[in-house]
Amino acid sequence: MPAVHPFRAVQYHAGRGDLSSLVAPPYDVLDAAAKARLLAKDARNVVAVDLPHTPAKELGPATAYDSAGALYRKWLADGTLARRATPAMFAYRQTTRSAAGTSQRSGMACCVDAVKFGPRPGGGILPHEETFSGPKEDRLALMKATRAQLSPIFGLHADERGKATALLSAVMARGLPDITAELGDGVLHEVWTVDDPQAIKAYRDALAGEDIFIADGHHRYGTGLTYIDHLGGAALPEDHPARRSMMVLVGMSDPGLIIWPTHRVLGGMAGYSIDAFLDASKGLLDVSPAGTDIHALERTMTTAAATNVLGLYDFASGRCFTATPPQADPLRARFPDKPPAWRTLDVALVQHIVVEQVCQPRLNAGEPVKWAFPHTIDEVVEIGKGSETGAGGGKGFKAQLAVIVRPTPLDAVRDVSRANQLMPQKSTFFYPKLLTGLFINPLE
Repeated sequence: MPAVHPFRAVQYHAGRGDLSSLVAPPYDVLDAAAKARLLAKDARNVVAVDLPHTPAKELGPATAYDSAGALYRKWLADGTLARRATPAMFAYRQTTRSAAGTSQRSGMACCVDAVKFGPRPGGGILPHEETFSGPKEDRLALMKATRAQLSPIFGLHADERGKATALLSAVMARGLPDITAELGDGVLHEVWTVDDPQAIKAYRDALAGEDIFIADGHHRYGTGLTYIDHLGGAALPEDHPARRSMMVLVGMSDPGLIIWPTHRVLGGMAGYSIDAFLDASKGLLDVSPAGTDIHALERTMTTAAATNVLGLYDFASGRCFTATPPQADPLRARFPDKPPAWRTLDVALVQHIVVEQVCQPRLNAGEPVKWAFPHTIDEVVEIGKGSETGAGGGKGFKAQLAVIVRPTPLDAVRDVSRANQLMPQKSTFFYPKLLTGLFINPLE
């Protein structure tokens, strides 16, 4: 693993107390309405800086980023935000309560040497999915304006010996957290400051030799690498703060690791109707009717015996279907060099069969389709109504076909990453998201 380091974080309230009104979910799950709700609670909420332009899926006007940078520096000047005098790491626990029960996930916030993606002797930084150019342009403009990394990357490591997890548990057992936050979504966020040199060394030693798998934050990590090039690349001093990336590192054996599905909503197809789709997919997919209740579609999918099963929902008629490939490993002939873990991903089938072999060539004259990426069935329904969500949709997007997928298995994330391969965009959604504003990494 690239070396991990404590850092002099910029924080609200000197890193103490309840920050519920000041922190926010990551930029990529927020829309303009969600931003407004956060700012209504407190105008100093970090979202005022972290989300200067909506939607953040594309580059906004330069004035938006300039204003965000000016506001960030104003908060530093007036004491709203302050930088720690001494370096620290931060143990971060998230407790999720729902009708299904309670789960906890814990990680350590620290800085990691920012190295290029890929395997390296002693451990590397491994991505697991492809990215979009628009969000990277947005994040780079914001990083240039603020000269700060506002939100942490979510990294996974094997921790097969359990040493890192044991150290985290010991830190959190020592007393009450320094920071708490709740946003009303059933998740409690707690942070313990770790500034003891021996504890920091023990954590660093526990991670020696391990890979880091990027679970969430591919765009932001890549942006950090681009920012290093912007500042001079190889000529930038080795100890420059921009050469380190703030991450929260979680062991893969953590029982609180939860992956939600990332469904697909497709639109913009000139020749689409559900009957046209069913006809065009013959020979590529075996499609069966599954009623008209989209909320029951996921349950129907879980009863299917096939390795791969997709759910289909036609917005115009309200009809549901299940779809399975007619043979096992259907992408093998087209991608013989890809590992089986990649070829049997449901999201790979959506990309390379549903979209590339059916929708684009046969229903849209070879032109690209439009996408949205909701994580829940309720979000799918809202996008179908024309609502803008953090997952897409809104004005100019006419939803035609939803493709419902099952969560990507954690084992597949590890296997695909170690094979130095990338899953399709938006393959995973690790829940809950890490908050923005608990700690900020200054890059100057």
